[in-house]
Amino acid sequence: MSIQVNNITKLYGNQKALNNISFEVGSNEIVGFLGPNGAGKSTMMKILTCYIPPSEGTAKVCGFDINTQSIEVRKQIGYLPEHNPLYLDMYVKEFLEFVGGIYKIKNIKSRVKDMIEMTGLQIEQNKKIGALSKGYRQRVGLAQAIIHDPKVLIMDEPTTGLDPNQLEEIRGLIKALGKEKTVMLSTHIMQEVEAICDRVIIINKGEIVANDETKNLQKNTTKQIITVEFDKEVSEKLIQKINNIDGVKFLQGNTWLLSSTSKDDVRKDIFNFAVANNLSVLTLNKEEQKMEDVFKELTKK
Repeated sequence: MSIQVNNITKLYGNQKALNNISFEVGSNEIVGFLGPNGAGKSTMMKILTCYIPPSEGTAKVCGFDINTQSIEVRKQIGYLPEHNPLYLDMYVKEFLEFVGGIYKIKNIKSRVKDMIEMTGLQIEQNKKIGALSKGYRQRVGLAQAIIHDPKVLIMDEPTTGLDPNQLEEIRGLIKALGKEKTVMLSTHIMQEVEAICDRVIIINKGEIVANDETKNLQKNTTKQIITVEFDKEVSEKLIQKINNIDGVKFLQGNTWLLSSTSKDDVRKDIFNFAVANNLSVLTLNKEEQKMEDVFKELTKK
């Protein structure tokens, strides 16, 4: 395992930011680390990157202990924090050469050139970082995080400030990196999770509430969303009488969006309702749950 977290607890005074957290992340795996604001995501990432120590428990990165081998841990990790710390008065190439020098990289100019091409910084490479847009600053942050070719990449909100075209490019880069490295990222963009993550860990109030493959979480959520179109006009009051239906929303014409938390498939209840009320069902679609719905369900309990 590239990352092993064992019973990590973090206290800030009397506040418990993390409560006995344990999980593992395998090699060449892209894992989304999700949770509401204040759930403990950034704290966990700072512990893994040895910026802050845990109050209890331990973790290993590529076999090195964060408490006793922090220097070795840092050599294995590329880190892009939420608030991207850059030297704004330095030029892009100058900054990347500076970072490469810290890591004592050989053939530094060739490596910087590769990073600039990989992160799409060619047009901006001769500008001062302070003159760049937020999106391009994120690219510089990502370039510095991978310049030493780390085995583990940890990113806190990596696509903040990117336009739709940049989003697509950076997501593609993260997916490509995930074929060779372990990637752990936090984000509030659920489409991003669906697009690039193999697995999702959801944390809420300092505790893990889900740890599974993205497709399994979407499949196993208890909420069902059904779109149904009848051949005749039906009142909302009548539709609310369908067994096991919790939510009713009118869409258009004779089409309704229904929701249910029943464990049983409610499509048979809708069909029985139609037969009992002399209605024909023109369309009946059960939608796959989106990660946004799964996230809301797990973090509002």
